Amino acid sequence: MKLEKTLTKRIEVVPYNPDWSKFFEVEKEIISAVLGDNCVAIHHSGSTAVPGLAAKPKIDIVAVAKDREKAIIGLEKAGYIHKGEWNIPLKCGFTKRGAVNVNLHMFFDENHPEVELNLKFRDYLRSHPDARDEYAALKTKILESEDAHQKSERSPLPIYTIRKRSFIDNIIKSTGFNRLRVLKCATEEEWDAAKKFRKKYFDRITVPESIPGNFDDTNHEHFVLYRGVEIIGYADIFIASESEAELSVFENQDREASEYFDNVIKEWMEVQKYKKGVLKNEIVKPKNGF
Repeated sequence: MKLEKTLTKRIEVVPYNPDWSKFFEVEKEIISAVLGDNCVAIHHSGSTAVPGLAAKPKIDIVAVAKDREKAIIGLEKAGYIHKGEWNIPLKCGFTKRGAVNVNLHMFFDENHPEVELNLKFRDYLRSHPDARDEYAALKTKILESEDAHQKSERSPLPIYTIRKRSFIDNIIKSTGFNRLRVLKCATEEEWDAAKKFRKKYFDRITVPESIPGNFDDTNHEHFVLYRGVEIIGYADIFIASESEAELSVFENQDREASEYFDNVIKEWMEVQKYKKGVLKNEIVKPKNGF
């Protein structure tokens, strides 16, 4: 799927600043105080957590809390702006702008795969200077293109972020990370995979009227299932109303993967406050893999 581009703020990458680690420690204390007993873990993540790496001057923080609503209320009172999931179901993204700019990625399961993925990528770059420098050069090259500063209409992510994905995936793969994870479709690769799943499996079933033949219907949410960095499944959720949704899943016969995907989607629906159990479309699990 071709992603339409919209304007966004210009992205700036600057040389490494040794004060970034100090800024993190200050912010960590603030977040820890706000969350109190609700806090499970707080990690410095992203490029500002890698000594010597050029980065956007924004401190990325990965945190884990027990209670979603308490965390949102407390962080908003502390000046953080809740920005939604971005492209990760069940995550809460926050931003804070001021003397120090922060992007906070909040999860509610210490074992969440995206927590481990972020830390593995950070640690790999910390211990592999060549990869760190290659990543810095890639950022500079991407930003030479004017459209890198734009955002795709079909994605919450800037083009700049999407174009780094292949490099990041290669690093993640080299670490041996192979866990199941779910993302909302955001890149051209993810949209293309979704289209292939639909085309292959819709030929075998009677398609419910609520499922459109294209991806332009804004009443649908599209998710892909990964094992590591490989897409192995796809789900379409039709938002019937403010309180109802219908689910169709297209995936392979890996039982562990199927159960994980189903559970994440159902939990997402509950968090979005759709009526529990409103899963009108049968889940489709083809005999052959993707």
